[in-house]
Amino acid sequence: MPLALDGDHRFDCTAMAATPGASASWEELDPTSTSFYRHVLESLNSAGVPFLVGGAFAFACFTGIRRNTKDLDLFIRRGDYERIEDALRRAGYCTILTHPHWLAKIHAGDDFVDLIFNSGNGIAPVDDGWFQHAESAHVLGVPVRIAPAEETLWSKAFIMERERYDGADVAHLLKAQAHDLDWQRLLRRFGPQWRVLLSHVVLFGFVYPGERSLVPGWVMDTLLDRLRQETRQEPPQGRLCGGTLLSREQYLEDVEQQGYEDARMTSASTMTPKDVADWTGAIASRQEPPPDPA
Repeated sequence: MPLALDGDHRFDCTAMAATPGASASWEELDPTSTSFYRHVLESLNSAGVPFLVGGAFAFACFTGIRRNTKDLDLFIRRGDYERIEDALRRAGYCTILTHPHWLAKIHAGDDFVDLIFNSGNGIAPVDDGWFQHAESAHVLGVPVRIAPAEETLWSKAFIMERERYDGADVAHLLKAQAHDLDWQRLLRRFGPQWRVLLSHVVLFGFVYPGERSLVPGWVMDTLLDRLRQETRQEPPQGRLCGGTLLSREQYLEDVEQQGYEDARMTSASTMTPKDVADWTGAIASRQEPPPDPA
């Protein structure tokens, strides 16, 4: 069943089990912004290039929570970027590959659209699975597909910066979507980073004690069994800091001064040494506030 989020912000999320009464005020988008976003969506549809809508629009579809948004987040495969760039150039826009390991942008005055093909930490590349499990929707009157709830939750779970923490988004997604989530696929998405998922489902039971049973018992058992088994094993050799997968800034002391290995430089991430250096350098310039990844 389709979702709907049109230019007047009427909202129909019956197919997604949105939480009644959970919506917050979402101010009307500026007509210029609305026209720009709609034109980008229509241009990509006309070009036949696959993309998924994420960010505040997708979050509203999954949770019923509407909030102000200053941009539009589109998720794409990295291999489709050149086709998208060409389609948008023909539509009159210039795209900038802001951070080659995960993000490009389309600007029109003060408005912009993020083209996201990975996460900032390099662990959540947009692959075929994102598209295979996407939902149909209407955004600003344009038929689109929405990034799946599982991938939305997965990418948000790792955002733990000082200036931004997406744990509340994860909790709201769990509350609204727990019955419909493909938990097996979600576990596979987290893979060896399963502790991050465990931390969120444990915290969910604190935030919503009356709804903690929404997380299936077998999921908790699986994660806790992994934890118990791990505590019986010898710790891994070497000094690895996984914190850089959660924050690009708060664990720099560990990897730059204390001799810890940066987890972004392991097989856990797709980032290269140059990607890490450039992404770290952007902290000082503050050129890129982290966009909403889903």
